[in-house]
Amino acid sequence: MTAAKDPDPKLDELRKRGVLHPRPELVVDELFAADEFFDARDALQVKYEMLRRVRIDGQGIARTARDFGYSRPTFYEARAAFDQHGLPGLLPQRKGPRRAHKLSPEIMEFVAELLAEDGALGAAELVERIHKRFALHVHPRSVERALARKKKGS
Repeated sequence: MTAAKDPDPKLDELRKRGVLHPRPELVVDELFAADEFFDARDALQVKYEMLRRVRIDGQGIARTARDFGYSRPTFYEARAAFDQHGLPGLLPQRKGPRRAHKLSPEIMEFVAELLAEDGALGAAELVERIHKRFALHVHPRSVERALARKKKGS
């Protein structure tokens, strides 16, 4: 019989919030070896300390990125995000489009005109007409969501 691992609430929380370092075993910076306050599993803390090590301590970027378990491109991304947004910039960003990028104001105006002519048109029919007019593939659910946002904003 195998003993069950003790639950680790911090590990669960880091994972849930998307800030679990993907390879904590690669963090070899002396801070993380010397004091339990520094947790190599916490990607937010690791990235912040990585940036601080370069900016304040003057350590080279290549070595620092390696010592903190990240690549140089990841260092540059973290630095740009931090410079622009501060600590919240180091939090993971939502994947995928941030808005209905295909349904431009021009297309939504076209949809409004179609609905003014025939209010019974469904999303599937609207998608077909959008495709015919603009040669653009849009999912019916995207149209439904855009219409709901427009109705909510009116």
